[in-house]
Amino acid sequence: MVAAPEPSAYRKLNAFNPAEMGAIAHLYRGEVYRSTVWRTRLDNTTNWAVAALGLAMSASYSHPDSSALPLILIGILICVFLLFEARRYRYFNVWRARARWLETHFYAPMLRGDVHEPNDEWELVLARDYCEPRHHISLARAVGRRLRRTYAWLLLIQALAYFGKIAIHPTSVESLAQFVDRATIGPLPGWVVLLCGLIFHASWIVFAFVTLRVERVAHGRGHRVSMG
Repeated sequence: MVAAPEPSAYRKLNAFNPAEMGAIAHLYRGEVYRSTVWRTRLDNTTNWAVAALGLAMSASYSHPDSSALPLILIGILICVFLLFEARRYRYFNVWRARARWLETHFYAPMLRGDVHEPNDEWELVLARDYCEPRHHISLARAVGRRLRRTYAWLLLIQALAYFGKIAIHPTSVESLAQFVDRATIGPLPGWVVLLCGLIFHASWIVFAFVTLRVERVAHGRGHRVSMG
């Protein structure tokens, strides 16, 4: 792997010649293109999750005697899609972060006519990212981002659909005991199924807030020295 040059080997924005400025412009276009391609892959995974949730709801509500089991299994499948999308998001974030880095440290200062300070090493950070490529965020942070922005809504709909299936389909329950009895699945008593559901949904809610806290701490460390 090629080692990144030392900071002294880098020049500031006002030292780039026209050919180098053109090369940076093409580099930016390439990063935007790659981020767009991976953004499309993210959308595909979300579409799979939405379609699967719709099929599960149709299966559970299609007949009065239909089981609520598909609505439980779809929660697990949504988590699988979430992991797939988080992995793709880590790759997408590499290209997105590079493009955003060029926008904030190259194009924006150029448009404002700013003069770079001697300790401004944005070129060094970008060069290191090319010489030593790596993911800019962890898998946990990627899962947290996709969970808060998209999958939390899918899991919320899944929970409401399951509650509706137990509470009002095909008829409304008349007591808490009847509600718990309807939740029974095979040999598993209703209270066990409901308890597992509460733990499952409480877990992803807590995870979303914990990773949000991690995000805020990470972004508070300063944007001059890292991307992502």
